[in-house]
Amino acid sequence: MKAHTALGAPAVAAGLVVALLTPVGASAQAPAPRRPDPRAVAAAAADRMVAARPAAFRRAAPDKIIRRGVTSGAGGLQYVRYDRTYRGLPVYGGDFVVVTNSTGAVLGTSVAQRQKLAVSTTAKVSAARAAATSKARLTKVDEASAPRLTVLAEGAGRLVYETVVTGTLKKAPAKLHVYVDAATGKVVQQWNEVTDAADDQSNYNGTVDLSTAATSMSDPARSGIRCGGQSGTTFTGPDSAWGNGSGTDLETACVDALFAVQKEWDMLGSWLSRSGIDGSGGGFPARVGLNDVNAYWNGSYTNFGHNQAGTKQATSIDVVAHEFGHAIFQTTPGGSSGGNGNEKGGMNESTGDIFGALTEHYANEPAAYDPPDYLVGEEVDLVGSGPIRNMYDPSALGDPNCYSSSIPSTEVHAAAGPQNHWFYLLAEGSNPGNGKPSSPTCNNSTVTGIGIQKAGQIFMGGLNRKVTAWSHARARLETVNEAVQRFPGSATECNAVKAAWSAVNVPAQAGEPACGTQQNDFSLSLSPTSGSAQPGGSVTATVSTQTTGGSAQQVALSATSSPGGPTVTFSPATITSGQSSTMTVSVPAGTANGTYTITVLGDGASADRTATYTLTVGGTGGGTVYSADFETDPGWTVNPGGTDTAATGKFEVGVPQPTSYSGTNLQLAAAGGTRDLVTGASAGTSAGDNDIDGGTTSAQSPSITLPSGTLTLSFSWYLGHLNNASSDDYLRVRVVGPNGTTTVLNQAASAVNRSAAWQTATVNVSSFAGQSVRIVVDAADAGGGSLVEAGIDNVKITKS
Repeated sequence: MKAHTALGAPAVAAGLVVALLTPVGASAQAPAPRRPDPRAVAAAAADRMVAARPAAFRRAAPDKIIRRGVTSGAGGLQYVRYDRTYRGLPVYGGDFVVVTNSTGAVLGTSVAQRQKLAVSTTAKVSAARAAATSKARLTKVDEASAPRLTVLAEGAGRLVYETVVTGTLKKAPAKLHVYVDAATGKVVQQWNEVTDAADDQSNYNGTVDLSTAATSMSDPARSGIRCGGQSGTTFTGPDSAWGNGSGTDLETACVDALFAVQKEWDMLGSWLSRSGIDGSGGGFPARVGLNDVNAYWNGSYTNFGHNQAGTKQATSIDVVAHEFGHAIFQTTPGGSSGGNGNEKGGMNESTGDIFGALTEHYANEPAAYDPPDYLVGEEVDLVGSGPIRNMYDPSALGDPNCYSSSIPSTEVHAAAGPQNHWFYLLAEGSNPGNGKPSSPTCNNSTVTGIGIQKAGQIFMGGLNRKVTAWSHARARLETVNEAVQRFPGSATECNAVKAAWSAVNVPAQAGEPACGTQQNDFSLSLSPTSGSAQPGGSVTATVSTQTTGGSAQQVALSATSSPGGPTVTFSPATITSGQSSTMTVSVPAGTANGTYTITVLGDGASADRTATYTLTVGGTGGGTVYSADFETDPGWTVNPGGTDTAATGKFEVGVPQPTSYSGTNLQLAAAGGTRDLVTGASAGTSAGDNDIDGGTTSAQSPSITLPSGTLTLSFSWYLGHLNNASSDDYLRVRVVGPNGTTTVLNQAASAVNRSAAWQTATVNVSSFAGQSVRIVVDAADAGGGSLVEAGIDNVKITKS
């Protein structure tokens, strides 16, 4: 949480603690080894793939790749999402997703960017001019962010200013992201974060049993879920009996809203293996009493109005689940922005409708209430004409059934038609029987459905692969990939996905896999995993593979070095899983002494595997063993375990923008050069915009092979905070080896204003001599709301 108020508190001295943690003696009976976290396994495998295949991710030398998190899906599939920066600037459209199974085999990638970036980052238009142009896009402006230089991943790149303008657009609430060309001053893209749709007594669902606190309409079991009025304040009462069943009572509207979102939350977990609305165990508030014939999601909360007759609030199951469906769309990779005209916006609206249908089917209410169907808003009767959309026959309400080149220029709610139609055909088929409506196809084909639960799993898996440049064509490709990987060896689901897309005129795509493919898998390992060589010399290792699933497959071997210099060959270069190869790492004369990470890629027909080899060049005498000044990419990994919880202020390598508050320095310029490892490089509009908020953030060095002898680790560091900090907030640096961990810096915060100042830590790490180690940096805002900043620079290990 952003907190700038200086809190009066007694001064507490903060001290530097250097401690050596030694392993505890083994007990009589060793505990069973913990099963590796699939998210951590996926993150490590995906990171290695990014290192091994820079061309596949359109990576240019000035790019910095940032892993944003791992989402677990049905069937053990893991979706690792990434963003990138270019010369320190954020890249809009530079995102991508790497898909793995639970054991780390890379099954596929979804990349938004089409080519490497090569663009000037010097603006010709002033930020003030960009701000004025952006504000002019709204009818009424309430607030505008400072313009931020950004690179659009459009061709070789376009330098733009992004400004977020909040206010009113043609009488509707808006939170508009406007991109102004930094060379011409013209608007090149914009998108609106506000997405609209048209014992407890509910109006739509009878007497229901909600999960609420004793005296407030907040859900103790589902983080972030609560309901109240237009001020944002949660409704309260003397007990936990809510509502009177009236269509005009706002407390009753909250009963319906909470009932619906609780069912949606449970459906996501039970059917789709998603944790909460945001995929990370969290949700968002709901507001009722909007004085409008409407309901919308504004990027932070859902808001519900009433029907035109004023007899009902717009809080039926499908409408509520629709609006929270926009939150799901926003919190899956690629977010809500981008796309081709209104095409992605239409798919966002369709996503809301699909989650509405899924939630109705999961709740399975009887006919007297809000029973499962594929109509949208029929219970609300928003404008007196019954449903506002029809998923099995969109044309019945004037929306397109079929995809065409006109969809990107179609109004977003109408543009929901093709994907809504596809989902119905996939779930139920064109002639489902059993009282369910028939659905016309655009190619006169007959489609057999696979059931709404499987259809939902495939749709959710497609969203987990979503990127900024989302379209019906990409959705077809990724849902086909999901069907193949989620239901390996079965052609039924895959064929149904293809048939349903073809039935709405979205044709087969390049690279689309064949149906019924068996998910063959293999393991890949190196022996040894590290070695050393002098410039002009070489070293060898054995690459071993085993077939771990299905049948044996061909595996092509290749490798990359970070930093560059050493070259790698394999004999043989292509093997069948179960066979081995000899890897030779050659070190050209003139190669600098130091540590090099060799990432080995096994490119299989059905899956890809990676492994790393640590090469030490030189290092037999004294001098520098490892150095990272962060001026170039040192190969450090942010959130290495995939378990960081900080919402902002995550560690990144970048150019820090100094910040202060009332004379207290918080974020500093780099200790040397221009870049360092810092908790959110951007200054934002106030000191607390990009400080650490909401938990922990971590970063980890590549593996460093240490020689024998006397070894010293040194680095520059600072920790700055206001007096609203506590001892729960900290900066910590550890050296982690195969046999133990040394904490070399443990700086706790305290309830005083501490002005950041660069300091140098120097620690003897000779106990790790001869081992491969990693340096791990952690920082936290782990107590209440506080303002905490930290930085690391000039990391060096020397031998004397």
